[in-house]
Amino acid sequence: MENETMDLISIASELEEFIQSCVPDSTRVSKYGGTLFTLKPKEKEGQFCGVFVYSAHVQLSFSNGPQLKDERKILQGSGKFRRHVNFKTADHIDYAYLKEIICQAAKF
Repeated sequence: MENETMDLISIASELEEFIQSCVPDSTRVSKYGGTLFTLKPKEKEGQFCGVFVYSAHVQLSFSNGPQLKDERKILQGSGKFRRHVNFKTADHIDYAYLKEIICQAAKF
């Protein structure tokens, strides 16, 4: 169990570094038990995505999720404002496709 937790933390760190590389002007904010990324650190509206570690997966959550173009339909959720994708292992992360979605999210 401890190794699985460490693996999830590693995935979260990897995703956070990737997001920062996709949107270099973004700022990391620790909030809601995870890391939010924003282009306007003093305004809630600047948050465009976040990384959260749960017991069985790492969630990459997107603000304005319903407005994002997701041709592969990887985003989950049916809420009014958010969509997310969950990762249990790093093997399932398609970084090229995620970069497209992250860059879209940062533009809102």
